[in-house]
Amino acid sequence: LDAAFDTSLRDLRENWVPIGLLVLVAVGLTTAAVAVVAHALAPTLPWAAAVVLGTIVAPPDAAAATAVLRQVSPPHRLLVILEGESLLNDASALFVYRLAVAAVVAGVPTPGDLALNFVLVVPGSLVAGWVLAHALLWLTTRLEYPPSAIVIQFASTFAVWILADRAGLSPVLTIVAYAVALARYAPQRHGARMRVPTYAVWETAVFLLNILAFVLIGLQVRPILDQLPAERLREYLGVAGAVLATVIVVRIAWVMAYNTGLRLKNHWFGLALPRPMLVPSARSGLVISWCGMRGIVTLAAALALPNGTEGTPAFPDRDLILLTAFAVVVGTLVLQGLTLPPLLRLFDLRDDDPVARETAHARIEVFRAALASLDGEEGPAAEALQREYKAVLKWAKAEPTATPGMTQVDELRLRTIGVARDVLFRLRSEGVIGDEAFHRVEEELDHAELHARPG
Repeated sequence: LDAAFDTSLRDLRENWVPIGLLVLVAVGLTTAAVAVVAHALAPTLPWAAAVVLGTIVAPPDAAAATAVLRQVSPPHRLLVILEGESLLNDASALFVYRLAVAAVVAGVPTPGDLALNFVLVVPGSLVAGWVLAHALLWLTTRLEYPPSAIVIQFASTFAVWILADRAGLSPVLTIVAYAVALARYAPQRHGARMRVPTYAVWETAVFLLNILAFVLIGLQVRPILDQLPAERLREYLGVAGAVLATVIVVRIAWVMAYNTGLRLKNHWFGLALPRPMLVPSARSGLVISWCGMRGIVTLAAALALPNGTEGTPAFPDRDLILLTAFAVVVGTLVLQGLTLPPLLRLFDLRDDDPVARETAHARIEVFRAALASLDGEEGPAAEALQREYKAVLKWAKAEPTATPGMTQVDELRLRTIGVARDVLFRLRSEGVIGDEAFHRVEEELDHAELHARPG
């Protein structure tokens, strides 16, 4: 949901070939390779269960990679490809995961059933997500109290997943379409009073859910380690280590093979880019191939396997799959996560910062329009606002790629706000004002302080 909401449809369209090949080919090759390796090392593991393991560890988690990459200011195109891959490979891997789990539980489906499932599920999921997003927007635009709207957003998101699952659709694809539609249309329907607290709450919730996934799988892994005989534990750890190596090697092999072919094509036939952006190189290919950290999707898929409670049979070799999934997540996060920043610094990959360039263009256009809307307005308020907008425009044109810095006015404003806070605290401590009045004025000062601290 978080990745889908932040996705740029324009960037996806411009990079659909590398993203599509990572989603389909890389995930497919990883699933197949892991299934073969796991079955070879653990012959008692059924083939369908081995495929389930492959689908669980196949999709990388861009949130982990981009969180590391953003610390060293990578080229924007790298982030676009990784985030687009993460957004869509969850859907492709979990679609196969769902079919493989069903094959273990209910038997192997026929090719006709698979084709019909794919033809109906994909468009149905996308349409359902779009419709449900607009239904939520219709509801939340009629609410004026942000906490109520946030609660409804949370409840609706879980409801969308449950409804898609019960309807036989792909919950992941439905959520992707749902979040993309919200990101596209919500800014036009919701004001800042609704949007600012919503973003803050969702950011915290996503962070906590990631932590919760690690805690839950850690609680399940510990009993597995305690109850396994030493010989079986060594076997399981051997499988986990082999699967970890497999997911890393397969990604490097595929990405570098595609990267080499792409560079040869560009050398022979030329390269036409829609906008200035990072040109594919061996170094960029190595960075993308090393961004294979697994995360919450792998953990959640492993936890979702039937555990034998509530009268349902346990999934075959669930302990092995759970332990392997945990090892792959931890192994990739530690091995690749710790070495990725030095690798990027070594390669020194840079672009002309298209986001900063587009931000500057947008800033100039919106403040120029805002200034034009004040034509004909008179009075001290209009004059003060015109001076402020003209100052912003002058700064934006002089430093088009710079981020807003603190002006002398901002520094003076912060100093006066500090004095105002001292007086506010004194008024409350002396009993001149009550807590309700205190918090109202405090909120006004908070907004003024945030306005004076750009970024």
